[in-house]
Amino acid sequence: MSTESPTPPSPFSPEVRTAVVDHMNGDHPDDNLLIVRALGGQPDASAAVMTGYHEQGATFSATVGGTDIEVTVPWAVPIEERATIRHEVVRMYQESCAALGVTPRGEGSH
Repeated sequence: MSTESPTPPSPFSPEVRTAVVDHMNGDHPDDNLLIVRALGGQPDASAAVMTGYHEQGATFSATVGGTDIEVTVPWAVPIEERATIRHEVVRMYQESCAALGVTPRGEGSH
């Protein structure tokens, strides 16, 4: 008998999930890498792409030492609405910049 609870269904349609991932990989590839290095515990990552997300965190494929690994970075709050995704990704980006000593972009460029 399993004691694990089943994963709840996602509140996001496949189209929304694809749009978020495509936006992050197309418009913010450097942000993905900063997030994986600072918050994903992979300071030596040389590349990172978002592969998906769920209510608990964002998932990335990161290249570390020539090997691709999966890295999940947890959200600070549960993600139940699309607007919260943007808020959380911006928070991750800003925290990553602070942790790595990188000057963040100006407000409104996310």
